[in-house]
Amino acid sequence: MQDFNNLIEFRQTVYDEVLTRSRDAQFELVDALLLSAPVHSFPELSRSPVFRRQWYSAYTAIEDGRQDQKKLERYLSQLLPKAGFLVFPLDTTAWPHPDARTMLDRQFVYSGSNKGLGASVVIGHPYSILAWAPKRNSSWAPPLSVRRVPSEKTDIQVGVEQVKQLCRDRQAETRRVETFHLIAADGKYGNHSFLGALKDEPCGVLARMRCDRVLCKAPGEYSGKGRPRKHGQPFAFKDPSTWDIPQAAEELEDEKWGQVRLQRWDDLHARQDASTVFSVLLVEAHREKEKPGNPLWLAYQPPPGQKPGAQAVVDLWRGYQHRWPVEPGTRFRKQSLVWTLPRFQDADACDRWTLLVTLAQWQLFLARDLIADRPLPWQQAQENPTPERVLQGLGGLFSQIPTPAREPKARGKSAGWPKGKARARKERQKVVKKTTKKGKKKR
Repeated sequence: MQDFNNLIEFRQTVYDEVLTRSRDAQFELVDALLLSAPVHSFPELSRSPVFRRQWYSAYTAIEDGRQDQKKLERYLSQLLPKAGFLVFPLDTTAWPHPDARTMLDRQFVYSGSNKGLGASVVIGHPYSILAWAPKRNSSWAPPLSVRRVPSEKTDIQVGVEQVKQLCRDRQAETRRVETFHLIAADGKYGNHSFLGALKDEPCGVLARMRCDRVLCKAPGEYSGKGRPRKHGQPFAFKDPSTWDIPQAAEELEDEKWGQVRLQRWDDLHARQDASTVFSVLLVEAHREKEKPGNPLWLAYQPPPGQKPGAQAVVDLWRGYQHRWPVEPGTRFRKQSLVWTLPRFQDADACDRWTLLVTLAQWQLFLARDLIADRPLPWQQAQENPTPERVLQGLGGLFSQIPTPAREPKARGKSAGWPKGKARARKERQKVVKKTTKKGKKKR
């Protein structure tokens, strides 16, 4: 009963505080997204019985609707457990817009799919996703913040903003309890720019690093002559002779990863930034095989005031495994919740639709324990239903939940386009190509 009440409270709070204009049409659009059969175009959502408006009201809800994204992010952070070991995966994905030539701020974006310009590159908008992964080896990763990355910023800068906002929102919730927040990120964030920007935040950071990196050890004590050294001896990932005795080492047997060996070295830094000091974890999995896979290198930065050894290397490795659910979660948004299906011509409209998809994803998460698994004849039963299976059985639950949205009122016909007023064609916009500025070499 508590889960049922939590779902009703979530829907009412979103309607009252997050959706600020055209809230009725926006709310019914979310319900239509959750209860409709698979659609092939955005206006098909208006055919759902729960959307009690005309088809053009779906577009009006996106074009004229307004939302309070900051209030939503603050509210979602309050739904998390107050204490414990919480992992927040951070990732980016692309929304392709190859044909929207009048849309502002389109960029060349890397995409993991092979649909694009040949080299995994598409024209569209990048989005940064900060989620919460309650369990490892799971498909559940409800997003806490989904923000579009503008061309004047990088993925790292937007990711840092999201993490800092999360830390501020969680500060009041976790002030009197013992908790540990861990940001788990992919190789894009395993560098001094990301780690240095978060070294003063009350969270740990664990990010994958390239296997060919060469870091620097601590410079040692000052000799008293000349300028103090900034860098010590090199620490090359591919050269074990440069490694010292690890500060921590563990071996364990894992059902999925086989024989695993974990090692940690402290007091390392990148040559570009000697002030950002972090630890490095080496993960070697499936050591029982004749040809094990490539090792995994992780950069770990503890929260301020906490030593690297405060968290066991086994806990950090298991915590990093919470990062992977964000990928099937993003795939579920795109395939089942048709996140990137609409062909809007405005970037702000894409952002509004993105927030509505996030609301739909959170309602599925809150309803996961309220729905009995009823597989189709060709499906296998699931002990822990996936988001797709919960979406499949959501209709029976929503028939018991009232909607806060008001019924539409007839307002007559619109006056239409004024006679004699010329129609102006939208100006085509150039695609932004981000480049890395390299400083001039000093001779």
